Amino acid sequence: MGKYEKLCEQILLGRSDTNVAFSRLCILLGRLGFNERIRGDHHIFTMRGVKEILNLQPRDGKAKPYQVKQVRNMILKYDLRIGE
Repeated sequence: MGKYEKLCEQILLGRSDTNVAFSRLCILLGRLGFNERIRGDHHIFTMRGVKEILNLQPRDGKAKPYQVKQVRNMILKYDLRIGE
């Protein structure tokens, strides 16, 4: 299991939403198939077949806990997998 599979598992378990590195979360979303657009410090993620848009901003190098929860809900709702 690679480090992004482990990160995805950590997010799905929901035990440490406050301790997710923002850069690793962005890479994970890319590996899940999202397209990224950057405007200032806003990283906007979209994906064909997914209605919602994820708009993420870093805070001291970490992802905001409520945004990690949004990512978790998106992964679960659309049954997203790395590399598919």
